[in-house]
Amino acid sequence: MRNIADLPLHGGHVPHWLAQKMRKLTRLVLILAVEEYGTKGLLERLSDPIWFQAFNNVIGMDWDSSGSTTVTAGMIKDALWKEELGVKAAGGKGKKSRATPEELRTIAELYELDPEPYVRTSRLVAKVDTVALQTGYQLYHHVFFLDEEGNWAVIQQGMNERERMARRFHWFETENFTLDPHKAISGLKREFALNTVSKDSKEYQKTLLDVVQENPVKIERELEGLKAIAKGYRPLVYYKPRDVDEGSILRRYESLGRFELNKRALEFARELSVNNYEEFLLLKGLGPSTLRALSLVLELVYDVHPSWKDPVTHPPDPFKFTYAVGGKDRVPFPIDKPAYDELISFLEELVSRHPEEKSLVRNVRKITKNWKFPEWEKRPT
Repeated sequence: MRNIADLPLHGGHVPHWLAQKMRKLTRLVLILAVEEYGTKGLLERLSDPIWFQAFNNVIGMDWDSSGSTTVTAGMIKDALWKEELGVKAAGGKGKKSRATPEELRTIAELYELDPEPYVRTSRLVAKVDTVALQTGYQLYHHVFFLDEEGNWAVIQQGMNERERMARRFHWFETENFTLDPHKAISGLKREFALNTVSKDSKEYQKTLLDVVQENPVKIERELEGLKAIAKGYRPLVYYKPRDVDEGSILRRYESLGRFELNKRALEFARELSVNNYEEFLLLKGLGPSTLRALSLVLELVYDVHPSWKDPVTHPPDPFKFTYAVGGKDRVPFPIDKPAYDELISFLEELVSRHPEEKSLVRNVRKITKNWKFPEWEKRPT
């Protein structure tokens, strides 16, 4: 399942009075979700961008803001650490994301799990969405959810500074990190993306692993020749692959940034005889620029191509959930404080009741399932 929502960059902060209400409501929804679906069921829902966005809308965040990821994930992380629900979260925005490994070790110790597989997974999903899949977004937010049974989910977000748009990546318990690994990707669909983890990139991955076993000096020489071609020069000997529009390919790469080789990373790959794409992505020093350079060499020298398809599709929209209490930016209406307080009070009463008495929530869900919001009230904030 894949879904999409446009997430423009928003400034400002959540008012203190609203943040207090958000924390209370977030805690209550998480308790009810775990009671209803278990910890794994909660993780499955967090990895669904529509469910996650609906959660964000219910607690009153802007329905289309980049902050819907950072604020909502932060609220969820805080609530999970304060409650003993059998699931915790590590990481966060900016500097907090770099604390993920140590926080995962703390969670793993709490749940008597081996932390290293999860630390490795955290590094790998970040490398995939920074290096292996390139669409002009730089990661700045990474939250890793882990439950007591070892189930995990990841929500991370990148920002395109030029377009001031965000893209959110959702992961859930994949066993293959290099072939269509995402549970979903939420963001603005682009004309193309350097997608080396598509199922259509198997030959690309295999050839790349063969090429990086060569002397990095040779690869660098081939790259310099391609750079010269990009400037309009032609070497004395140039074997152009059949039916390849080199100008179009070069413009694609240039639109994503520079292509410069980190020869030390390639030396590591050669010394370690790296023979699978996961281990290659985890190499120290392997960044987006180096992979772009290698991909360019593969395309124009070896006639082997990655996928250029952006792995995002259009979804149903959870905008109707903004009608629960309103939105921080007054869409579709300002936060209704009395309604918010009444909702918190109702859910607090519900949480305290016997599980058999909670069928009311299921009935409300059935009643509202087919309700449609007035389309004209859906406007950018």
